[in-house]
Amino acid sequence: MFNRRRPCHSRPQPICCPPNIMPTQVAPAQVSPTQEVIKTNVMNTIVPHFHPIHTTTVNRHVYHHQHYYPRTFSEVDQYFETSRQCGDPRNPNPGCFPIPRRYGF
Repeated sequence: MFNRRRPCHSRPQPICCPPNIMPTQVAPAQVSPTQEVIKTNVMNTIVPHFHPIHTTTVNRHVYHHQHYYPRTFSEVDQYFETSRQCGDPRNPNPGCFPIPRRYGF
């Protein structure tokens, strides 16, 4: 990329002299504002908390009463008879006349 060789027309190197060392001087102090540093100490403490629980099991027995009304049927036949003495054809009884029939009563 770059030609690393020195060009033919290079500058002459400067001549370096040893430095002059002067006595050390002390300037007035510069005080920065105080910086606050917070140091936190963490102390762990375990506080046991008890929350008692009581469980009551309720066994609820529910009886479902089912009522049935079975029916039976019966039949009653009632027969009634009457017997009248109506006399004879030559001498009939005047109180003997046909009675209207009622069934069951």
